Amino acid sequence: MFDKNRLKKIKLIVADLDGTLLTNGGEISSSSKEFIKELKKAGVDLSFASGRLHSALTDYAEQLDIRKPIISLDGSLIKDYPRGDVLFESYVPAKYVKKALAYADKFLLNVALCHSDAIYYTEHNSVVPSITEKFGARFTEVPEYNGYINKTLEITMLSDFKDNIKHVRDRMSFPYSFGLTSSYFRSHRNEGIYYLEIRRKGSNKGKALKKLLWYLKIKQNETAVMGDWHNDIYLFLPKVLKVTLANSLPELKRMADIQIPKDNNQDGAAEFLEMVLKAKRH
Repeated sequence: MFDKNRLKKIKLIVADLDGTLLTNGGEISSSSKEFIKELKKAGVDLSFASGRLHSALTDYAEQLDIRKPIISLDGSLIKDYPRGDVLFESYVPAKYVKKALAYADKFLLNVALCHSDAIYYTEHNSVVPSITEKFGARFTEVPEYNGYINKTLEITMLSDFKDNIKHVRDRMSFPYSFGLTSSYFRSHRNEGIYYLEIRRKGSNKGKALKKLLWYLKIKQNETAVMGDWHNDIYLFLPKVLKVTLANSLPELKRMADIQIPKDNNQDGAAEFLEMVLKAKRH
């Protein structure tokens, strides 16, 4: 059992979006919106920690009147909304972006460069927006990649040539490349399509959360986090109040201080927000 007095100390709630604050239809419930509005009056702010690009978070930040830095791409970027000030960024070194583009050309892979504001692709890679599983991302076609080598947060590759994707993954890993992390997986929506996502190594939601709290001058025991998936495990490592929903992974539930019995489609997030609000009012 957790100490309910911890809820009274909360000054900041950092929530994952997909599978947590959002329904499967990509909506924030009206109850959650109302509780977030009332919590703000009670001195409790909200921020996001998401695997999405920053540009895929700003509409939700506007809906909730968030005026705080938000964590995107699993901790690769912390950027203020709405001012746009960057607190932290973890770009893929330019030499590796160039290397990845050369491999994509050689092995007939579609490739795009993810920046904080958009995912950039060329006419040759025009299939990217329709089959890339990046929820809410803004896609922008550019004549060529030369002007977008710098400030790349993630390189996304995709193909129906599984062996080619795996070969490039190996070539972009140690000992051929240093300081990178890659994620290789099969598409859930597009049969026969395989993805490779490459980022700079060392960033995760937990490290980003610590940076955010230092910037905001908020203590870990004054913070609550909500998450549901593998990339949220790092978010649960700091000494914060940890909250899961019914649909969260078993590993996260074992780490949680509070397990909400409802899932993301049953207003599970709203139930926790209401708990904090009631604690603040009593």
